[in-house]
Amino acid sequence: MAGTLRDILDAAARGVFPPPDGGTTVVPQHAHRDAGVIAFTAHSVVFTDEGEGWVHETLAAADCDPLAATMNPRFLAAFMERTGRTTDTIDLLTVAAPLSGPPPLRLTELDDPGHPRVARARERRDGVRVWAADGGVLVLGRGVAGRPEAAIEVAEGVRHRGLGRALAVAARHLSGGEPVWAQQAAGNARSVRAFQAAGYRPVGAEALLIAR
Repeated sequence: MAGTLRDILDAAARGVFPPPDGGTTVVPQHAHRDAGVIAFTAHSVVFTDEGEGWVHETLAAADCDPLAATMNPRFLAAFMERTGRTTDTIDLLTVAAPLSGPPPLRLTELDDPGHPRVARARERRDGVRVWAADGGVLVLGRGVAGRPEAAIEVAEGVRHRGLGRALAVAARHLSGGEPVWAQQAAGNARSVRAFQAAGYRPVGAEALLIAR
Protein backbone atom coordinates (compact mmCIF):
# COMPACT_ATOMS: atom_id res chain seq x y z
CA MET A 1 0.00 0.00 0.00
CA ALA A 2 1.41 3.38 -1.01
CA GLY A 3 0.46 7.01 -0.51
CA THR A 4 0.63 9.71 2.10
CA LEU A 5 -1.18 9.65 5.42
CA ARG A 6 -3.80 12.00 3.98
CA ASP A 7 -4.27 9.65 1.00
CA ILE A 8 -4.92 6.77 3.40
CA LEU A 9 -7.38 8.83 5.45
CA ASP A 10 -9.23 10.10 2.38
CA ALA A 11 -9.60 6.54 1.13
CA ALA A 12 -10.86 5.36 4.53
CA ALA A 13 -13.45 8.15 4.52
CA ARG A 14 -14.73 6.65 1.25
CA GLY A 15 -14.82 3.19 2.78
CA VAL A 16 -11.60 1.97 1.13
CA PHE A 17 -9.26 0.54 3.75
CA PRO A 18 -5.75 -0.92 3.82
CA PRO A 19 -5.69 -4.66 3.10
CA PRO A 20 -6.50 -6.80 6.18
CA ASP A 21 -3.21 -8.68 5.83
CA GLY A 22 -1.81 -8.24 9.32
CA GLY A 23 0.74 -5.74 8.05
CA THR A 24 1.97 -2.36 9.20
CA THR A 25 2.51 0.55 6.83
CA VAL A 26 4.91 3.29 7.86
CA VAL A 27 4.41 6.75 6.35
CA PRO A 28 6.03 10.12 7.10
CA GLN A 29 4.37 12.60 9.41
CA HIS A 30 2.26 15.24 7.71
CA ALA A 31 3.60 17.82 10.19
CA HIS A 32 5.95 17.91 13.16
CA ARG A 33 3.08 18.24 15.62
CA ASP A 34 1.46 14.86 14.93
CA ALA A 35 2.90 11.35 15.04
CA GLY A 36 1.11 8.18 16.00
CA VAL A 37 -0.70 5.02 15.03
CA ILE A 38 -4.00 4.28 13.33
CA ALA A 39 -5.12 0.65 13.61
CA PHE A 40 -7.61 -0.40 10.96
CA THR A 41 -8.98 -3.95 10.67
CA ALA A 42 -5.91 -6.25 10.59
CA HIS A 43 -3.65 -3.49 9.28
CA SER A 44 -1.97 -0.57 11.04
CA VAL A 45 -0.51 2.70 9.82
CA VAL A 46 2.32 4.26 11.81
CA PHE A 47 2.96 7.89 10.90
CA THR A 48 6.39 8.98 12.02
CA ASP A 49 9.63 10.47 10.79
CA GLU A 50 11.52 7.65 12.50
CA GLY A 51 12.96 4.99 10.21
CA GLU A 52 10.74 2.19 8.97
CA GLY A 53 13.32 -0.34 10.15
CA TRP A 54 13.11 0.93 13.73
CA VAL A 55 9.31 0.63 13.67
CA HIS A 56 9.29 -2.99 12.47
CA GLU A 57 12.11 -4.04 14.80
CA THR A 58 10.34 -2.51 17.80
CA LEU A 59 7.04 -4.14 16.85
CA ALA A 60 8.73 -7.52 16.57
CA ALA A 61 10.16 -7.08 20.08
CA ALA A 62 6.74 -6.34 21.62
CA ASP A 63 6.15 -10.08 22.23
CA CYS A 64 2.41 -10.01 21.66
CA ASP A 65 -0.25 -10.83 19.06
CA PRO A 66 1.12 -9.21 15.86
CA LEU A 67 -2.34 -7.86 15.02
CA ALA A 68 -2.31 -5.87 18.26
CA ALA A 69 1.36 -4.92 18.35
CA THR A 70 1.03 -1.30 17.21
CA MET A 71 -1.38 -0.56 20.08
CA ASN A 72 0.50 -2.62 22.64
CA PRO A 73 1.72 -0.52 25.59
CA ARG A 74 5.28 -1.77 25.04
CA PHE A 75 5.40 -0.43 21.50
CA LEU A 76 3.68 2.86 22.37
CA ALA A 77 6.02 3.40 25.33
CA ALA A 78 9.04 2.76 23.09
CA PHE A 79 7.59 5.09 20.46
CA MET A 80 7.18 7.87 23.02
CA GLU A 81 10.63 7.38 24.47
CA ARG A 82 12.20 7.37 21.02
CA THR A 83 10.46 10.57 19.92
CA GLY A 84 10.12 12.46 23.22
CA ARG A 85 6.36 12.63 22.77
CA THR A 86 3.36 12.00 25.00
CA THR A 87 -0.11 10.56 24.48
CA ASP A 88 -3.37 10.70 26.41
CA THR A 89 -5.30 7.62 25.32
CA ILE A 90 -6.22 5.31 22.47
CA ASP A 91 -9.33 6.74 20.80
CA LEU A 92 -12.05 5.29 18.64
CA LEU A 93 -11.66 6.98 15.24
CA THR A 94 -14.87 7.84 13.39
CA VAL A 95 -15.78 9.68 10.20
CA ALA A 96 -18.94 11.04 8.56
CA ALA A 97 -19.74 12.38 5.10
CA PRO A 98 -20.54 16.09 4.77
CA LEU A 99 -24.12 17.33 4.60
CA SER A 100 -25.41 20.22 2.52
CA GLY A 101 -27.34 23.23 3.70
CA PRO A 102 -27.33 24.99 7.06
CA PRO A 103 -27.16 22.97 10.28
CA PRO A 104 -30.55 22.10 11.81
CA LEU A 105 -29.56 23.79 15.06
CA ARG A 106 -29.26 27.41 16.10
CA LEU A 107 -25.57 28.16 16.58
CA THR A 108 -23.59 31.29 17.37
CA GLU A 109 -19.98 31.46 16.21
CA LEU A 110 -17.62 32.70 18.91
CA ASP A 111 -14.65 34.94 18.08
CA ASP A 112 -12.48 34.52 21.18
CA PRO A 113 -13.86 31.75 23.37
CA GLY A 114 -12.19 30.77 26.63
CA HIS A 115 -13.71 27.29 26.93
CA PRO A 116 -11.15 24.68 28.10
CA ARG A 117 -12.05 22.35 25.21
CA VAL A 118 -11.28 25.17 22.78
CA ALA A 119 -7.87 25.84 24.33
CA ARG A 120 -7.04 22.14 24.04
CA ALA A 121 -8.25 22.07 20.43
CA ARG A 122 -5.93 24.93 19.49
CA GLU A 123 -2.97 22.91 20.75
CA ARG A 124 -3.85 20.05 18.40
CA ARG A 125 -5.62 21.62 15.43
CA ASP A 126 -5.19 24.48 13.00
CA GLY A 127 -7.86 26.93 11.87
CA VAL A 128 -10.07 26.26 14.88
CA ARG A 129 -13.62 27.63 14.74
CA VAL A 130 -16.10 27.47 17.59
CA TRP A 131 -19.89 27.62 17.78
CA ALA A 132 -22.11 27.73 20.85
CA ALA A 133 -25.62 26.41 21.30
CA ASP A 134 -27.73 26.61 24.44
CA GLY A 135 -25.73 24.36 26.74
CA GLY A 136 -23.26 23.07 24.16
CA VAL A 137 -20.11 23.86 22.21
CA LEU A 138 -18.98 22.65 18.78
CA VAL A 139 -15.32 22.91 17.77
CA LEU A 140 -14.04 22.36 14.22
CA GLY A 141 -10.43 22.49 13.08
CA ARG A 142 -7.82 20.74 10.96
CA GLY A 143 -5.96 18.03 12.81
CA VAL A 144 -3.99 14.97 11.72
CA ALA A 145 -2.86 15.31 8.08
CA GLY A 146 -5.07 18.37 7.72
CA ARG A 147 -8.31 16.43 8.09
CA PRO A 148 -11.37 18.31 9.43
CA GLU A 149 -11.98 17.21 13.02
CA ALA A 150 -14.97 17.87 15.27
CA ALA A 151 -15.28 17.92 19.04
CA ILE A 152 -18.33 18.69 21.14
CA GLU A 153 -19.09 19.55 24.75
CA VAL A 154 -22.51 19.38 26.40
CA ALA A 155 -23.26 20.85 29.82
CA GLU A 156 -24.32 18.31 32.42
CA GLY A 157 -27.66 20.03 33.02
CA VAL A 158 -28.84 19.58 29.43
CA ARG A 159 -27.61 16.06 28.77
CA HIS A 160 -29.90 13.27 27.51
CA ARG A 161 -31.84 15.66 25.27
CA GLY A 162 -30.10 14.95 21.96
CA LEU A 163 -27.92 18.07 21.97
CA GLY A 164 -24.68 16.11 21.54
CA ARG A 165 -26.09 14.33 18.49
CA ALA A 166 -27.35 17.63 17.07
CA LEU A 167 -23.94 19.28 17.48
CA ALA A 168 -22.22 16.33 15.79
CA VAL A 169 -24.68 16.57 12.90
CA ALA A 170 -24.07 20.32 12.68
CA ALA A 171 -20.36 19.66 12.17
CA ARG A 172 -21.22 17.74 9.00
CA HIS A 173 -23.01 20.83 7.65
CA LEU A 174 -20.14 23.16 8.56
CA SER A 175 -17.22 21.13 7.18
CA GLY A 176 -17.05 22.88 3.82
CA GLY A 177 -17.99 19.76 1.88
CA GLU A 178 -15.26 17.52 3.35
CA PRO A 179 -15.72 14.40 5.48
CA VAL A 180 -15.58 15.14 9.20
CA TRP A 181 -13.45 13.09 11.58
CA ALA A 182 -13.95 12.71 15.32
CA GLN A 183 -12.14 10.79 18.05
CA GLN A 184 -13.89 9.41 21.11
CA ALA A 185 -12.27 7.79 24.12
CA ALA A 186 -13.45 4.18 24.08
CA GLY A 187 -14.77 4.47 27.63
CA ASN A 188 -16.81 7.61 26.91
CA ALA A 189 -19.98 5.76 25.97
CA ARG A 190 -22.07 8.97 25.85
CA SER A 191 -19.82 10.51 23.24
CA VAL A 192 -19.59 7.29 21.22
CA ARG A 193 -23.38 6.99 21.14
CA ALA A 194 -23.87 10.65 20.21
CA PHE A 195 -21.48 10.56 17.27
CA GLN A 196 -22.76 7.25 15.96
CA ALA A 197 -26.35 8.51 16.21
CA ALA A 198 -25.20 11.51 14.15
CA GLY A 199 -23.98 9.23 11.36
CA TYR A 200 -20.28 8.87 12.20
CA ARG A 201 -19.02 5.37 11.50
CA PRO A 202 -16.10 3.69 13.29
CA VAL A 203 -13.09 3.11 11.04
CA GLY A 204 -10.33 2.23 13.51
CA ALA A 205 -8.42 3.16 16.63
CA GLU A 206 -5.92 6.01 16.95
CA ALA A 207 -3.07 6.74 19.34
CA LEU A 208 -1.89 10.31 18.74
CA LEU A 209 1.58 11.23 20.00
CA ILE A 210 2.00 14.94 20.68
CA ALA A 211 5.30 16.81 20.69
CA ARG A 212 6.14 18.24 24.12
